[in-house]
Amino acid sequence: MNNPHIVPPAPHPRNTRPLHKRKRVWIGGFVLMAIGSAIGQSDAHDDAVKAAAEARPTVTATATVTATPKPAVTVTKTARPAPAPAVTVTKTETADTSNSSLDTGSSNSGTCSIVSNAGNCYSAGEFCRNGDHGATTTDASGTSITCSPSGGRWRWTYS
Repeated sequence: MNNPHIVPPAPHPRNTRPLHKRKRVWIGGFVLMAIGSAIGQSDAHDDAVKAAAEARPTVTATATVTATPKPAVTVTKTARPAPAPAVTVTKTETADTSNSSLDTGSSNSGTCSIVSNAGNCYSAGEFCRNGDHGATTTDASGTSITCSPSGGRWRWTYS
């Protein structure tokens, strides 16, 4: 039941132009780049040849002196006292507080049994190391402090 009055559409004519404008622009750009790189390489080659012709060897002297220090001698003497009554010696160090700008606030006065990695006495409120949990010591003034949990963290608190 085809209608005899309907004519099928005509086929598109083939493109008769050999290359579209866009293709010509790309090819032209590629050709210009190839020519430019060829010129650039010849200049670089000429510069390298000139530099090689002008290059002359140079003499460089390097002196290295190594000083080896003499080994230090350590002498340790152990004195054993005669079986006599025991003698206790207490050494007390005093800090010079004449310059307040150098005072750190916590000095090791020899009364602390547990000290920080820097060698200072702990004070209340500072954090404890893991190895000090539950331990008791004294602060720089001689007040007893204990490492106990406080607010989810271990801190030195007054005993």
